[in-house]
Amino acid sequence: MQTIAEIKKESEARMLKSVDALKAELTKLRTGRASTALLDHIRVSYYGNDVPLNQVANVAVADARTLTIQPWEKTMVMPIEKAIHEANLGLNPTTAGTLIRIPLPPLTEERRRDLTKVVKGEGENAKVAIRNIRRDANQHLKNLLKEKKTTEDEERRAQDDVQKLTDRFVAEVDKMLAAKEKELMEM
Repeated sequence: MQTIAEIKKESEARMLKSVDALKAELTKLRTGRASTALLDHIRVSYYGNDVPLNQVANVAVADARTLTIQPWEKTMVMPIEKAIHEANLGLNPTTAGTLIRIPLPPLTEERRRDLTKVVKGEGENAKVAIRNIRRDANQHLKNLLKEKKTTEDEERRAQDDVQKLTDRFVAEVDKMLAAKEKELMEM
């Protein structure tokens, strides 16, 4: 059986993971600026294994609207292009020798609104995950009370602490969403 401190610590760790997962999802969403994070989740077939793009090539930002990929082996140019196309990011790589350039088209107003809806959806998913963690923690606390391992006052205080944790992480999610939406709407 867990103690109150362990329940709170586990809840905080799980909420932090939810926020980190949201951060990872938001970096995949393209804004007006070029960012290597856009390609972080792309995996390339390399001698029969799927490996992250950054393990077979150097990925860099050439300018505000262009990414460059310099494969370490000439034979990797085609598999990298294929992986980028299959990622459905709406990007069209162009190759000059072994250098792959990815121009990022400017976002239309409609596309920006669509991305904002996606951002809000991801944020809502993160908040739901955080609230589910709170529910689990509160259930564990009630079980402790039922089994007479804690007093009502301690259980109530612990539930208040869990609620404060929940509020803190939900506020962090809201802050991240506001920043991403602002970034998306900038021209």
